[in-house]
Amino acid sequence: MHQIGAKVQRGERLDRGEALELYLHAPTSLLGRLSDGIRARKHPDGLVTYIIDRNVNYTNVCVARCNFCAFYRPVGSSEGYVLGFEEIFRKIDETIALGGGQLLVQGGHNPDLPLEWYEDLFKSIKQRYPAFRLHALSPPEVIHLSRMSRLPVPQVIDRLIAAGLDSIPGGGAEILVDRVRKLLNCYSKASADEWLGVMRAAHHAGLRTTATMMYGTVETMEERVEHLFRLRELQDETGGFTAFITWSYQPEHTELGGGEATGIDYLRTLALARIVLDNFDNLQASWVTQGGKVGQLSLAFGANDMGSVMIEENVVRAAGASYCMDEIEIVRNIENAGFTPKRRNMHYELLGDPIFRERDVPRMLTLAVARADGDASRPPEIARYTARSAAEKKARLTGH
Repeated sequence: MHQIGAKVQRGERLDRGEALELYLHAPTSLLGRLSDGIRARKHPDGLVTYIIDRNVNYTNVCVARCNFCAFYRPVGSSEGYVLGFEEIFRKIDETIALGGGQLLVQGGHNPDLPLEWYEDLFKSIKQRYPAFRLHALSPPEVIHLSRMSRLPVPQVIDRLIAAGLDSIPGGGAEILVDRVRKLLNCYSKASADEWLGVMRAAHHAGLRTTATMMYGTVETMEERVEHLFRLRELQDETGGFTAFITWSYQPEHTELGGGEATGIDYLRTLALARIVLDNFDNLQASWVTQGGKVGQLSLAFGANDMGSVMIEENVVRAAGASYCMDEIEIVRNIENAGFTPKRRNMHYELLGDPIFRERDVPRMLTLAVARADGDASRPPEIARYTARSAAEKKARLTGH
């Protein structure tokens, strides 16, 4: 352990065996010291960044049916929804009022939303809000659109860029080992190689992306380590990832069930990621699954970024987690940990000091949701596109 720790402190790379040894046997305090040392070398200015943006889940209708997901609804469900363009515009207006400049747009694999729906949405957003950024569509969503349109992934990405796509989030990675993905029923939506392939194609197209890991389901410790090394290898190849985010599986209301990993597990996993992912500049704290105080403690275990104010969240909330921190709370946590807070964009370019110190910003004490309970309205835009599912064809005939 002393030899491995010394190697980390010298800035040398660990191999898979060394990383696993550290993960399994290093005291948590040692992992913290090693990861914080790397963070300090990479970010000696004492800054901790965050972004003001909004998570918009445009639909919860999904054919993937991952057994760890409490958010999705099957095609035809009375609880399924698709947001209308005007609804999304209102969410953008609210985001801008809070100082935000980006939407994180992700949703279910809805068979009745073709590639053209996304193109029209992105174009309409860019026409109305030219400077607004779209951080949108995780790799499995891109693969879903590729399969529906029968176009190769690079061509789908090119069309989305032409419509206004600015960057791609790292969702849908779970654990990048196919044994795990098959057990989680997410192999069919994207194998490990397919997920990495979308990111490779995005990087080659000039897009920057993030990378994620959801741990604590059915994977072994060795498979968590393998996930990190696969990300490191792609980053060596393309350099296209801006940041890494890890979070624990949220079991409530899911088909898979089970328990949730502890906060200590989270901090150890985060610290190992900082040690292994030596070619990633930025690690985000996942306060949305861990809470504000563990999020703050993340800053001593390798994280240099507090992630997003979020404004809205639906996926994690569906699995029982509903933490909320507005900009004031995020800044307070950063400063109380001894760092200087700075706003950033997705490319980690600094935008300035906290917005609430420049002008009055409404407090946000609860996260917004996609739609109010009981709102079953149908978006007018969906009628422009050919219905694929039997449920949507029936809805158009009956009007509901």
